[in-house]
Amino acid sequence: QVQLVESGGGWVQPGGSLRLSCAASGLTFNTYRMSWYRQAPGKEREVVAAISSAGGNTNYADSVKDRFTISRDNAKNTVYLQMNSLKPEDTAVYYCEADRLRVGVRIEYWGQGTLVTVSE
Repeated sequence: QVQLVESGGGWVQPGGSLRLSCAASGLTFNTYRMSWYRQAPGKEREVVAAISSAGGNTNYADSVKDRFTISRDNAKNTVYLQMNSLKPEDTAVYYCEADRLRVGVRIEYWGQGTLVTVSE
């Protein structure tokens, strides 16, 4: 059974930092691309950052570039999202996602989400 468990969310003031973690189990972690998505109230889910299976390639949404950093530790089956210079518009539920192609079929798994609130 595949599980993705996020942690590290909470409340932070604007300009502050948080580090999210996503611990994976039940899958061959180092064969999956890992991504962080977020969904703000009343908005669609959007991708924030992604990292390749070996960690050599990363991509970011323009809105978080230069503020957020995605990384992974394949020995610990964990992916991280370091969030700096947080803004109120970063408030959302953040989700961890794992995906890969298997015989041409996209396989994906999602975590349950962790809430990040940025406010005074």
